[in-house]
Amino acid sequence: MSPTDLPSRGVPRALGNPHELGEGARWIHDRTVWVDLLAGELWEHRPATDATRRLLSLGVPLGAVAPLQDGSGWIAACDTGIAVLRDGRPDWIDRPEDGAPTRMRMNDGCADPRGRFIAGSMAFDATPGSGSLYRTDTDGSVTKILDGLTIPNGPAFSPDGTVMYLADSDLRRIDAYPYDLEHGTLGTPRLLARLRPDEGVPDGMAVDRDGNVWSAEWGGARLRHYSPDGDLLRVLALPARQPTSCAFGGPDLTDLYVTTAALGLDSPGPVDGRTLLLPAPCAGLPTAAARLV
Repeated sequence: MSPTDLPSRGVPRALGNPHELGEGARWIHDRTVWVDLLAGELWEHRPATDATRRLLSLGVPLGAVAPLQDGSGWIAACDTGIAVLRDGRPDWIDRPEDGAPTRMRMNDGCADPRGRFIAGSMAFDATPGSGSLYRTDTDGSVTKILDGLTIPNGPAFSPDGTVMYLADSDLRRIDAYPYDLEHGTLGTPRLLARLRPDEGVPDGMAVDRDGNVWSAEWGGARLRHYSPDGDLLRVLALPARQPTSCAFGGPDLTDLYVTTAALGLDSPGPVDGRTLLLPAPCAGLPTAAARLV
């Protein structure tokens, strides 16, 4: 199969209303959730009823959430730190970006297979190298595990949890880091993929059951599908110009949810900013839950 093939088994369907910056799609039990990042909103779609609704509005930027393992709520990368959301209000664990030299916010994040929450930060003005990656351990401690980032997106983990994929959208690259599951530490990265200046930029990611990486291409109107070695397996065209994240969902994890953004578009199209639902050409992995003790 050529990487230019477009193996879609159906036309993408647009859900709900458009968002300025839809992000962070995750399948949780029987629904998909995502955020409207700058609006600070959490949204869901339930396939059983085909209902899309807003779950909460924080009033501060909400980068990403992961479900808590005990089912009591969410852990969230929001505003300048990490918080637990149980009643729609943030119960702050830590705010490591308070007092930074430039105005900062949290961006993408997810739970690792052991229940730690990994999330990145960035400057509102995308000051180069000002962002970091933080690990929230199950005891609630927050540790910076990587710095010098500009626009971190992901992370996403290999099926066995020993590789963490992280994009820096500003650098147009995705790196693969050896990941120590016992301690939550990173090894020396290798380049998985780099996009050319005439292409879009890599944004949020998901990993399928075979260990291949799916990357939303902001500005490229497509998803890219890579092997663990970085070979481009296929390109999936989309009707929205700024895809931001993707997640496998549905009972068999064979649907694809793709969030998109209308941010910065002078004349948004009919599906720009909306979350897209389409059949996936393969099955995905379950979403990991975060654990706090």
